[in-house]
Amino acid sequence: MYAHPSRRSLLRASTMAGAAAVLSGCVTAGGDDPAPQATGAVTDDNPLGVPDGADLEVVIFNGGYGEEYTRHAVTLYEERHPDATVTHEGLQKVGEVLQPRFVSGEPPDVVDNSGAGRLDIAALAAAGQLTDLADLLDAPSLDDPAVPVRDLLLPGVVEDGTLDGTVRYLNYSYVVWGLWYSRSLFDRHGWSVPATWDDMLALCEDIKGAGIAPWTWQGKYPEYMMDPLQSLAAKAGGIELVHAIDNLEPDAWRHEAVLAAADAIHRLAAGGHFLEGSEGLSHTEAQNAWCSGRAAFIPCGSWIEGEQQDVTPEGFDMAMAAVPALTAADALPNGAVQGASSESFLVPAQARNPRGGLEYLRCLFSGEVARGFAESAKAMPVVRGATDGLDLAPGLASVAAALETAGDDVFGYKYRTWYPELAVEVDTATGELLAGRADPEQWADRIQAAADAVAADDSIAKHER
Repeated sequence: MYAHPSRRSLLRASTMAGAAAVLSGCVTAGGDDPAPQATGAVTDDNPLGVPDGADLEVVIFNGGYGEEYTRHAVTLYEERHPDATVTHEGLQKVGEVLQPRFVSGEPPDVVDNSGAGRLDIAALAAAGQLTDLADLLDAPSLDDPAVPVRDLLLPGVVEDGTLDGTVRYLNYSYVVWGLWYSRSLFDRHGWSVPATWDDMLALCEDIKGAGIAPWTWQGKYPEYMMDPLQSLAAKAGGIELVHAIDNLEPDAWRHEAVLAAADAIHRLAAGGHFLEGSEGLSHTEAQNAWCSGRAAFIPCGSWIEGEQQDVTPEGFDMAMAAVPALTAADALPNGAVQGASSESFLVPAQARNPRGGLEYLRCLFSGEVARGFAESAKAMPVVRGATDGLDLAPGLASVAAALETAGDDVFGYKYRTWYPELAVEVDTATGELLAGRADPEQWADRIQAAADAVAADDSIAKHER
């Protein structure tokens, strides 16, 4: 969902304006006569009451995961509802295109809300614009009618899509964030993945000695470097610190573990460990430089293998490693990883065919579609057992191994989804930190001030972990 066809987006001021328009306009969108919502008879073959012959409109974010899996779900839907006409459209700027349709009361029936400038899900939920997905979760799955859809989902997926006690969206991909490297490059030079940050800095010197930049990063989008920083902070400070940040607690961003993590990332820049010019690179430019062997490490989520599959050299053998421990005395084990579900699918409350939207998601979250997603997108789906028996690509296999090593020690932050205006300040401050225009204390002060402003703003709906 970064600011491009990838999974993590850098939300800009235009997104904030769009979210404000959603909040101000969507509650009464459509006037006094909203479009009628179709319903049908509930049967064993039609547990969600999809009306016969009702059209269905699906709009997805066409990014690094591609459209193959969402079109696969269309095929299953059409098989079950042959009289329906299904429209499927892929977009780059979901929020820019769809925000006016939410305001006018004419949204699609299903939205994959990802990418740059995506719609603000928290704002949509607060405005009553998202369908409660409880009926979908309780419906029999396509794989086994005796198993409800909710029981097919990996732990945390339902929680990730829950706002104020109601499930408003479901994420499709399970993303793990870490440091990516080439096994073949490391084997040629006899390098090992570092266990602590001091080990990392020592390895960076060895890598520079071989004429290779130790790191590159997607400089136009500082959120990419925020991921290892907040991983370091979580490992050092523990889950309690993660929750304190998400809960907007006073001085959470000035916690000693957060400052130490910011200092660790700052030392990469101060030590000259980044590929020259990384600050100005887009995601594709940085990732292509890494794939070409110009840099040894790049921070990214587990979508990178799918995004790079057309340009990755033969024998590159990419792999993901967990971010090293900040120190040997960290609160979380060295193998702990940042992970969460992503790629948010929702059914607008004012859709013409919301029952069809729920049925489409029932098809999407089937084992058949999920297995195809793992193969085509080279990413982890959130459906249990979907990768069983598959010959996984090297990067995806390393992600699966990292999750197995982490066990229960998987953590994730929610402030980006809950408070996008805070996320903008976090990323802007992180760009300043990496450019040397702010030190760790200044970085923390700026973000804490932004967090305090959100906490004090009664117009912003608050959430708590």
